Amino acid sequence: MADSPTPTTGRLRDAEVRLHLLGGFRLTHDDTPVVVPRGLQRVIALIGLRPATTRTHLAGLLWPETTEERALSSLRTALWRLRQDPYCPLATNADTVRLDPAVQVDVDKLVDTAGRVRDGQTPTDAAQALAAGRHDLLPGWYDEWVLAERERLRQLRLHMLEQVAGHHLVAGRHGEALDAALEAMAAEPLRETPHRLVVRIHLAEGNAFEAVHAFYVYRDLLLRELRLEPSPAMSALLDDTLEPIRRASQATSTPRRYPALRSTHQSG
Repeated sequence: MADSPTPTTGRLRDAEVRLHLLGGFRLTHDDTPVVVPRGLQRVIALIGLRPATTRTHLAGLLWPETTEERALSSLRTALWRLRQDPYCPLATNADTVRLDPAVQVDVDKLVDTAGRVRDGQTPTDAAQALAAGRHDLLPGWYDEWVLAERERLRQLRLHMLEQVAGHHLVAGRHGEALDAALEAMAAEPLRETPHRLVVRIHLAEGNAFEAVHAFYVYRDLLLRELRLEPSPAMSALLDDTLEPIRRASQATSTPRRYPALRSTHQSG
């Protein structure tokens, strides 16, 4: 039977330890930065993203170009080095390594917020929800496991923001809905869903001009960047609003037909 997880240090229990992975690696102990060499940062970051992962799996992700035996040896060395630090935030047992339960990870907060939104709960702190995950995971890191997790978290946040905007829109809280939709739009300018939400919000408020303006700003961006048109679903949002304009435009562009004038001189 495997041993129960044992913390590698006793100093974490009475301290606030935070691991920041969004926007860059940062480990703090009571708000004081802990200096961690780059090689060991990779070990801590991966353990923070993959809790309770087996040592073999960790070693394979961290050293994919070497044999399993050498990768496990490198992991043992890295864990030994981490244990020399009195603020090492790890707990280990025979086969797995995890962060000490006292460590707070910013990625966990984003995942938790997104899960509550998915379950239909409106975040109590709207500003905090919008800010969650605003920065990319470990920018400048290009390990395959980082790239995969970065994209997963990016998509998780985009869907969370769109769901928050949708919840607020249904409830008639148009200002909060617009804030969330614009936050999603800033995160991915070419993604249609937040632009569509912005158009719907303006229409719900009765701001036809703002809705039409938002549509054409996105249409111009899409044509310029991808040579594409907005989807039929987005165009359909403005059908009722634009129909009178189209009719008026067609009327002015159609040449008027006047009745032939009679000659004032009658032929005899």
